[in-house]
Amino acid sequence: CQAVLMSQRASDASPLAGWTVVSLRPRGQHAGMRSAAARMGARVLALSPLAIEARGDAASRKALGEALDADIVLFTSPNAVRAAAALRRLRRARRQTLLAVGDGTRRALQRLGIEAVAPTRMDSEGLLAMPQLQAVDGMRIGLVTAPGGRNRIGPTLQARGADLVRADVYQRIPLDITEVRWKALADALAKPQRVVLALSSAEALDAVLRQRPAKLETSLRRIAVAAASERLAQVARDAGFRRVAVAADARPAALLRAAADAFV
Repeated sequence: CQAVLMSQRASDASPLAGWTVVSLRPRGQHAGMRSAAARMGARVLALSPLAIEARGDAASRKALGEALDADIVLFTSPNAVRAAAALRRLRRARRQTLLAVGDGTRRALQRLGIEAVAPTRMDSEGLLAMPQLQAVDGMRIGLVTAPGGRNRIGPTLQARGADLVRADVYQRIPLDITEVRWKALADALAKPQRVVLALSSAEALDAVLRQRPAKLETSLRRIAVAAASERLAQVARDAGFRRVAVAADARPAALLRAAADAFV
C-alpha cells in the first residue's frame, strides 16, 4: 500500500515522466520550456524552424519613434519589447496606454520599469477584446511587432477606425532543421504516444511541416498537441493531428498542464 502511495505521489509530481516535449520556439528561446518540462518530469526536444533577428536600420528606428508617440501602444511579444529596447529607451508617456499581448510581454516591459496591461486571454483575440481597444475611432495606435504571424490585430483596429502606426522591429528568419535534430525526433517517435508538441505559433508549425522528412509523416501525426488557443488547435487538426488539447494560454507551464490533463 505504501509503495502504491509513493508511486502515486511521484506520478502527481511528474505527470509527464518519460515524455518528450517538442518545442518549436525560435532558436535560443527554449529555456522556459525546458524548465517547465523538467518540473513535470519530461525532456525537451528543441526543433527551431525560425530565428529572431532584431532590426537596426534607420527606417525601423523612425517607425518605432512614431509608434511610441501614439495614444495607445501595443507590444505583440517579448521579442518585440527586447528589439524595441535595443533601438531606443522605452518609457510610458503621460496619459498613454501601454498594452501587452500576454503576460510574458507584460513582464518583459516590467523588467524595463514600464507598467503595461495584458488580457486574461493571452492571444490576439484576447487583446482585441480588451476594453481599452473598443472605442478607438480616430485614436492613434502604435503596434510594435514583426512581419508575418497571424496579422489580425492591425486590420481589426483599422476596421474600428483607429489610425494605426506599425513598427516592425524584428523579423523571423527561416532555419533549416539539421539531420541531427530530425534523427532525435525519429528516435522520440518510436513512442509517439509519449510525445507532445507545444504549439504556440502556426508559422513555426508550418515551417516544420514543410521540412519534415516523408518517412516521419505517419508517426508524426500520431503525437499529442497542446495548443495555446482554439485557433491553433484548429490549425493542428487541419494539419492532420488528432490528439489535440487546448491550453489556457501560451506559457510553457500552461501548455504542459493541458497535455498532462488530456493525455496522461
